[in-house]
Amino acid sequence: MDRAIVQRIWELAEPLAGDAGMEIVDIDYRREGRGLMLRFYLDRPGGGVSLDDLTPMSRLLGDVMDAHDVIPGRYTLEISSPGISRRLRKPQHFRDFLGKQVRVRTIEQHGGRRSFLGSLCRVDDDGIEMEVDGGLRFFRFDEIAQANYEHQFEGRAAI
Repeated sequence: MDRAIVQRIWELAEPLAGDAGMEIVDIDYRREGRGLMLRFYLDRPGGGVSLDDLTPMSRLLGDVMDAHDVIPGRYTLEISSPGISRRLRKPQHFRDFLGKQVRVRTIEQHGGRRSFLGSLCRVDDDGIEMEVDGGLRFFRFDEIAQANYEHQFEGRAAI
């Protein structure tokens, strides 16, 4: 959807989340079915939000979005935690998962593919470096379409 709308939503919502001791991990704004859906993914630094944390934020963010008339027409608002395979957007999000498995989908193909799974080795202001298929690969932030933490479950039973 419109990047300018998402940017405006982020600008209005980020201080409110910060005042509540939370951070915005991601905002998803898209057409679903016959209507518009606005999803906020909120977390606390260090992790962990409850329904009791998210409920007042839902009311607050909904009131602010409506007061500023950011979204034209009707929409559905949803507030959620980022979940176990959380999306990584900002450099700090990546830094929080150094040494962990991440999945990166690039905008353009790199070596004939767009999806990469590997260990996150380094993060700087320009991008990330991952160990992928036994080698190191660097991806600039502007090349990344989407990135997610990939939790590695220990002791998985054979199926």
